[in-house]
Amino acid sequence: MKASLESPLTKRTCDFFQLNRRFTVSATGSPPFIHYHKSATFPVALLSRPGNETSLRAETKVPAVLEKNESAVNELAEPPVRIVALVGQDAVSPLKCATWEEVMLHTAKRLKWVDEGYEMVVFTDNLTDSRNQTFINLQRELSRADIFIIEDHMSHSDKKGTLFDKITGFSQPNKTNESAEVIDTISEAWERHNSDDIRFCLLVMINAYIRPVPVLKNLRSKGFSTLSCMVQNCGPQILNCLLDPNCRKALQCLNQCSPVDQVCNYRCIASYESPNLEAFSLCVLQKNNCLELDAKIPEKPYVPPMVKFRGKDLCHETAEDLFVGWLGNLDWSWRVVAGQNPAYDQFPCQYQLFYRGKAKGSFWYEPVFQVRTLEGKLVWRRRKYRVKRDKIPGTFYFSVLDNGVVSKEFWTIVDVADDFSWGLFHYHGAARVAGQSYTGAVLVSPDGMYPNETERRRLVDALERCGIKEWELFTVDNCSCKNPPLGIPEGSSLHAVIDVKDQNSSCA
Repeated sequence: MKASLESPLTKRTCDFFQLNRRFTVSATGSPPFIHYHKSATFPVALLSRPGNETSLRAETKVPAVLEKNESAVNELAEPPVRIVALVGQDAVSPLKCATWEEVMLHTAKRLKWVDEGYEMVVFTDNLTDSRNQTFINLQRELSRADIFIIEDHMSHSDKKGTLFDKITGFSQPNKTNESAEVIDTISEAWERHNSDDIRFCLLVMINAYIRPVPVLKNLRSKGFSTLSCMVQNCGPQILNCLLDPNCRKALQCLNQCSPVDQVCNYRCIASYESPNLEAFSLCVLQKNNCLELDAKIPEKPYVPPMVKFRGKDLCHETAEDLFVGWLGNLDWSWRVVAGQNPAYDQFPCQYQLFYRGKAKGSFWYEPVFQVRTLEGKLVWRRRKYRVKRDKIPGTFYFSVLDNGVVSKEFWTIVDVADDFSWGLFHYHGAARVAGQSYTGAVLVSPDGMYPNETERRRLVDALERCGIKEWELFTVDNCSCKNPPLGIPEGSSLHAVIDVKDQNSSCA
């Protein structure tokens, strides 16, 4: 089976070949392949930063993203996984014109949220003299690298091609051992052009060819025990699903997705959701965990909540009112302008409804959004989350039953403008029995429009506190949002201490 990592937008391709135990991502246009051969590993010395070389080491902390204070254990059970990226000087990526250097440096930081032992060093390709110290540093790093990534525009330069030969000193081995499944997974993810999937591609390569990646453990099949569990516990639900065309299409669609490919999985679910699919998932996954999957809410990055609103310390009541937002003045709390997660934040016409329930202390969140199904239909979807305060004002626990599977999330109010013109909410989440964990953020405003330029610096600062670059955001299509199924239950209440109209607030 042939596969290519060619991007339809940039015509960039990636190729994989081994350097001893290590392998390279390059730009030759051939299908990926792997050749195994273990070699020794050595500790990595900290590099200097002479202009066209940037390093990120295990000790490095992510700027503007606070880490939790934990007792540090410096000894690694396993040697670091070392990655070297060689990118074009000022070469532009498909991610909103961010340079490949920016993208790879940010990916290096995001890899450390998964494992502090993942070391990624980024070099630019303006290397003209093999006696240059940066060139020597690159050679040294390559001699220790597990993965070598080459941004492909360099393949068009004979001069750079010759220099690359000097750097590597390796020829391409036989391709007979390539893994079609790994290639397909990486190919599909790479072509989506987002930061989550670039990191996902690297994690898949590490998991397949270097050492197991815990967050990808659900790629490994459980075999006969899964089928036995399903038949013994969920026979009627399986039969009903197979007899339902929509549910059957959902299963066929999901079967084509990698178990940890959230974009592919959620698009299948949102396209073909039905009562029978919910009953099937509730029995097979939520009640019996027949796939024997597990996932935890990610702890990193730690995102601090805003501490003051309109000059006053944030309290729980005010924080909830910030979520309630414009509801009461408008038919919705907020509209989503853009989001960071490629699986959950890219749907058109996203409305948020936050409100207080009838029961004392109850608080609810109902997102309403459109889905363009895999068959091209445009349909409305709605979910209902229970919301509970965490100890720190501005932080909350959310839970939802989504098509038979419980997802639990931790939300943070990162910032809200004093005039309610925009807000930024961050979340970490996991669908435990589906084996999926995730992070994301949503930028919201009353009309779905981007904040004005005067607010941009404050917004960028808020994104930095989430470890997010502005070029990572997906702009939501808010153009054709006719007849959204809005409304909240009778007897619900809205703001407790803030009057959005006169913009006053007070905590009891």
